[in-house]
Amino acid sequence: MFDQPQFNPIRRKEALLRFSREHHYGLLLIWKIREGIKKNIPPERISDFILYFFEHDLKEHFHKEEVDLFARIESNNELIQTALKEHQQLTAMVEQLRKDKKNTELITKFSDELDKHIRFEERTLFNEIQNSLSDKDLIELEATHLVKPYDVSDDWDDKFWIITT
Repeated sequence: MFDQPQFNPIRRKEALLRFSREHHYGLLLIWKIREGIKKNIPPERISDFILYFFEHDLKEHFHKEEVDLFARIESNNELIQTALKEHQQLTAMVEQLRKDKKNTELITKFSDELDKHIRFEERTLFNEIQNSLSDKDLIELEATHLVKPYDVSDDWDDKFWIITT
């Protein structure tokens, strides 16, 4: 038998764990988009879902990260600047989708960029933030940031990632 590499899970403080739980919903969005593409779902249906998810989840998530979390770190921090730039790029892609819902290439690029962004925040940025924030900041953050208790896509009727009719 061969040796498997050992991976130590990242231990998150509760305040940041709440943002990580929201990232889980973003990763589910990515999976649903990719399933829709694999099943040759018309791109308008996938775009409508992305727009819905953005308005009911991602836009607020980005705002909370920027106002509640990133603002606690020096604004010239390179990792924070990267995250802010990625938020802007993802938001711009959503705006493009509003105008061009049939653009499968844009849908794919959005899911790939969101995936890359979430993994950057989880693997790199959140580690930096967790190591930088004081206990007081973490307690304040935990008190102000509540996670949505469910995936907003549960409210979406067109479950194209499950059925194709």
